[in-house]
Amino acid sequence: MPLDPLAKQFLDQLEAGGLPPLESMSPADARLATDGMICAFAETQELAGVEDRRIPGPAGEIPVRVYTPEGRVPLPILVYFHGGGFVIGSLDSHDPICRALAARIPAIVVAVDYRLAPEHPFPAAAEDAYAATSWVAAHARDIGGDAGRIAVAGDSAGGNLSAVVSLLARERGGPSLAHQLLIYPVTDFSFETRSHIENGEGYFLTRSLMEWFLGHYFSGPTPRSDTRFAVLRAPDLRGLPPATVVTAEFDPLRDEGESYAARLRAAGVPAELTRVDGMFHGFFGMPALFAQAATAIDAAAGVLRKAFGPRS
Repeated sequence: MPLDPLAKQFLDQLEAGGLPPLESMSPADARLATDGMICAFAETQELAGVEDRRIPGPAGEIPVRVYTPEGRVPLPILVYFHGGGFVIGSLDSHDPICRALAARIPAIVVAVDYRLAPEHPFPAAAEDAYAATSWVAAHARDIGGDAGRIAVAGDSAGGNLSAVVSLLARERGGPSLAHQLLIYPVTDFSFETRSHIENGEGYFLTRSLMEWFLGHYFSGPTPRSDTRFAVLRAPDLRGLPPATVVTAEFDPLRDEGESYAARLRAAGVPAELTRVDGMFHGFFGMPALFAQAATAIDAAAGVLRKAFGPRS
């Protein structure tokens, strides 16, 4: 189907605004330019509690934000990794998404402020993501959570990190995960898919921006088979937690996300795929603009609610 009219209007206004391409900026300037963008197109959900904490990581403390909804503890826990190409994004940029999921599931959401590139190149983000998930499992009770009901989720780069953590948890003997929610994840190094070719210009996330992101994330030669990034190239996907993969029709990353869902299913992993027609990369964080985003958030919360099941 064609690009949604409201989506086209948004993209046209963004282009008319004259903001220089992010890839023309320094990483620091790009962070300043985008940090409030997602918040501007979302609604803030009031919760019982929101607390910033710092937890141990592989190279120092990792900032996290713990969102606690109303409800009788222990609650299930969702560990959330923000998007931003491993270069931009923060706890603040994805605060509305985390609040919305916490309230709708309901679950405790732990948002992870993993190290960003180029200051901290690959595999810093992946190792922080795994360390934070392991900490959540070990300290679930301390934050009012149920260690038997933990899932991971993220958008774009965060979707990649959720898939990576799921693989690392299998390889390293835990923690046990109930589900992985992958929102338009990056899963491979390839720029040759049909969606990359057809949607690489004019739809918010561009090929040149992806190259800028990955150029910062990888400071040197990295084996394309390293599954701390290229999850689509993992030789064996058996035994991973059930997955939900959300893609957008006009997203360069559409095909690699859908290919990953297909590979999970082929490996015997329950994997639900939803392609949101008429939308572009980044829509999930804009429920105030697009009904499709609000619907996708509600659907994601429903999937996670079902995956968590009753308290253990």
